[in-house]
Amino acid sequence: MKIAVLGGDGFVGWPTSLHLSDAGHEVHILDNLSRRWIDTELGVQSLTPMDSIQERTRIWHAETGRRIHFHLIDLAKDYELLKGWLAANRPDAIIHFAEQRAAPYSMKSDRHKNYTVNNNVNATHNLLNAMVELDLDAHLIHLGTMGVYGYSTVGAAIPEGYLPVGIETMDGRTVSQEILYPSNPGSIYHMTKCLDQQLFAFYAKNDGLRITDLHQGIVWGTHTEQTRRHEQLINRFDYDGDYGTVLNRFLIQSAIGYPLTVHGTGGQTRAFIHIQDSVRCIEIALNTPPARNNRVEIFNQMTETHRVRDLAEMISKMSGAQIAWLPNPRKEAPENDLVVKNDKFLSLGLQPTTLGEGLLAEIVDVAKKYAYRVDRSRVPAVSAWTRDIAAKVEHDPEGMRLKSVS
Repeated sequence: MKIAVLGGDGFVGWPTSLHLSDAGHEVHILDNLSRRWIDTELGVQSLTPMDSIQERTRIWHAETGRRIHFHLIDLAKDYELLKGWLAANRPDAIIHFAEQRAAPYSMKSDRHKNYTVNNNVNATHNLLNAMVELDLDAHLIHLGTMGVYGYSTVGAAIPEGYLPVGIETMDGRTVSQEILYPSNPGSIYHMTKCLDQQLFAFYAKNDGLRITDLHQGIVWGTHTEQTRRHEQLINRFDYDGDYGTVLNRFLIQSAIGYPLTVHGTGGQTRAFIHIQDSVRCIEIALNTPPARNNRVEIFNQMTETHRVRDLAEMISKMSGAQIAWLPNPRKEAPENDLVVKNDKFLSLGLQPTTLGEGLLAEIVDVAKKYAYRVDRSRVPAVSAWTRDIAAKVEHDPEGMRLKSVS
């Protein structure tokens, strides 16, 4: 297949591009490289050294003989350029990663909120609009988030996207209807993913687009089978308070002798998936496209759930790292349960990679190898969800840093 990977230079986009190219597909990356500019803005860099996208694709070709094509396109701003590329190339499938992906970054300021909404929503709508105008019968796969469901405890398993409900009619009867599971975003970033859902539902219903939406958990790990083939193919590894995911952050903190930063009670339960499983799930979705049936196919792309404090205690026992209990900069419930159905991927052959000391130790080894690149001042999470907490961070930054270590 000819596959367009939008945002293919990113944390999940890059290993996905390698995985699909290795499987024999013709891969085209469309990216505006904004994630690299955000590194510059934040004054932080990936823990792992990242070459330019041109050098990365050159190394891949040298190692495998396969080409990954790169096209510098801003989906949110360059509608005509995007439309022209799609018209000229007419891919069989489009994988959409091209969104600002960090909840803390989306909450840093009003400017960051505006950027996240403009970038994410415009990119998605421009893509859908162009597909309709070109009558492009490509399978669109979108990387969404488990965060669209929110993290409130309702005492029932979260289904895969849809919820059957009974509605009482005017004459007293009850009729059954299927609705999207009620969204409950916890950040501006998560809100844009909820808006994506509505856009997908409309374009599937109105124009018959074939769309798969993957509600993904928190990704951990760094290596996939393909990134191991050459040191310059390594994936990015974020450790800072805005972009570093919680388990990866714990692992690098333990590697550099920095206390494990647990915010609030640590009672937040989250869904997780290893990066290798993430790219496998995308391939499975690619190979099982939905029909033009006016319905978006939704998968819960996760393999296990863990409570944050339990992860910290596990890493602490494994590494001897101390735990720091800090105020929570997010506006969220201090404790939540999370039960998630992921039957679809399991039924299609996914064999989950679960947390184990071998893989965790592998990540710690990567962290130790590149520890000289860590800026310790960028480790704390200081982006705040509300103005009162933000004011505390601005006027008393130590109030959000390491005070209570056990």
